[in-house]
Amino acid sequence: MSETVKNVFVSHHHKDDASVDNLAKMLSGKNVQLRNSSIRAKPENQARLDKKMVSDKTIERLLRMKMRWAGQVIVIIGKETHARAWVNWEIKVAHQLGKPIIGVYEHGLKEKVELPENLKKYATAVVGWKPDSVIDALAGHSQFQNPDGTPSLKNSGGNIVC
Repeated sequence: MSETVKNVFVSHHHKDDASVDNLAKMLSGKNVQLRNSSIRAKPENQARLDKKMVSDKTIERLLRMKMRWAGQVIVIIGKETHARAWVNWEIKVAHQLGKPIIGVYEHGLKEKVELPENLKKYATAVVGWKPDSVIDALAGHSQFQNPDGTPSLKNSGGNIVC
């Protein structure tokens, strides 16, 4: 069986960096390779970002470039993701760029958590931490699940996958 390669941008709260790595590992076990263009700041660079030593315009330009390269955007959904302004901004820009947007609940979440506002509006899929669900969403199958993988209702909005 040959490996499927997906060019993605993974939007996430920087505290959830390990989940980005774990998602790639989980899918590689199913012959799916993620090539991720998202920004993962080293501690010294994160300190510069926290001190606002890099302008928001510069960050926005860099993020747009990285999202344009990607075929899809994955949003790692953790307990604090809904409160992250940059994640919400990235989702809005991904929608403006016409990218399919897939929310993936972080591994280990048992109960529903608040979703970022723009994910509620523009998600093409929101799935639990299960390889088959993520692979189906990456293949363009629109599905909405709770963190445990059980079906959930879609509230509104959404991209059209052609």
